[in-house]
Amino acid sequence: MFKLSEIKELIELLDQTSVHELEIENEGARLSIRKNGASEVVHVQPQVVAAVPQNVQAAASAPAPQETVSAPQATDSAPSAAPAANLHTIVSPMVGTFYRASSPEAQPYVNIGDKVGEKTTVCIIEAMKLMNELEAEVKGEIIDILVENGQMVEYGQPLFLVKPE
Repeated sequence: MFKLSEIKELIELLDQTSVHELEIENEGARLSIRKNGASEVVHVQPQVVAAVPQNVQAAASAPAPQETVSAPQATDSAPSAAPAANLHTIVSPMVGTFYRASSPEAQPYVNIGDKVGEKTTVCIIEAMKLMNELEAEVKGEIIDILVENGQMVEYGQPLFLVKPE
């Protein structure tokens, strides 16, 4: 069974990402969240369907624009703004914990100097015990890793600098 507070947190996280649909099953209950312009949330249990009111989604997503505005300011304060103009910044799509590898014993997904493609996994962001793989989005070379392994990251926070090919 899902608690209302957990559903609210998931709605907020989903609104802060480019993900359009999320489905989770837990103890026989299934939660499905979809974004169609305005988010629609449906909580499905065996034999029962309940909708979360739209005002819950609106309240959860209200702070997001402020965070989005502050993220570019952090990027602009980089030591050298001119070289950053031709670099692609991979940013965190959500609030969570940044991990460079799939487990503590595993090698990091990428290191400085590594070549990456659009679909290359560069890290994991853990949010609410869900591991979300983040892809490079561009073809190029990793120039800098801006956060430490295990560090908490915010929505829109720069994680990597990539020199596009």
